[in-house]
Amino acid sequence: MSRRPARRFADTGSIPFVGSFHPKSRPSPLLSLGLVVGALLIIGYVYHSSGGRSAADAFSRLEGGTSCTAELHRALPVLKKAYGDNMRKVLHVGPDTCSVVSKLLKEEDTEAWGIEPYDLDEADSNCKALVHKGIVRVADIKFPLPYRSKSFSLVIVSDAVDYLSPRYLNRTLPELARVAADGLVILSGYPGQQKVKGAELSKFGRPAKLRSSSWWIRFFIQTSLEENEPVTKKFEQAAAKRSYKPACQVFHLKPLL
Repeated sequence: MSRRPARRFADTGSIPFVGSFHPKSRPSPLLSLGLVVGALLIIGYVYHSSGGRSAADAFSRLEGGTSCTAELHRALPVLKKAYGDNMRKVLHVGPDTCSVVSKLLKEEDTEAWGIEPYDLDEADSNCKALVHKGIVRVADIKFPLPYRSKSFSLVIVSDAVDYLSPRYLNRTLPELARVAADGLVILSGYPGQQKVKGAELSKFGRPAKLRSSSWWIRFFIQTSLEENEPVTKKFEQAAAKRSYKPACQVFHLKPLL
């Protein structure tokens, strides 16, 4: 799945799609049919074996990489235990946000919105509907978010900050914390971890920069962001009860005062 840089302000009423094949490069009909059927069988097998998780999860397993958005799907029940009522109004920021928002909207008494930092080359009817309604937006997170301060009880970010240089992180992280009333959750890859191929080209045209927890902690301090220690302990306790071990680093930060 290819991803192109998001425009600064995207039209939420339509979704761009890629062009068609060159008319002079037509493959054999039988060959084309065989390739399509083979691809569907492989993706269907991966999706079925993943227990019906998101497309990001399926492609993560297929390509041998790690998607923190797919990991977020597994972490949501643990986050719910840790944050409780503070997950009543959630903003998710990251690729495949439609799948995260759709899952959150199925929860009782939960409102959810999403920001997709890449243009949507491929989107199902559900994702198109979320974009059309303005629930999901395509936007460049280097720029100020189109929300008032403390618009959401919780902001969750996955597969997005790993592609930002410190220059842009200095702007983006405080902006993400600004729109959060109760907390900011960041899912980041571990150093040495292979990222899924579909996410290798970031909106800045650079591969993911996977940083250590000590690097992130120093950076949080430099940007005046504090760890939410009580929630971190609750998350760890809930994870231990479920025998859940995150495949990505999970940071819990306090909102800006």
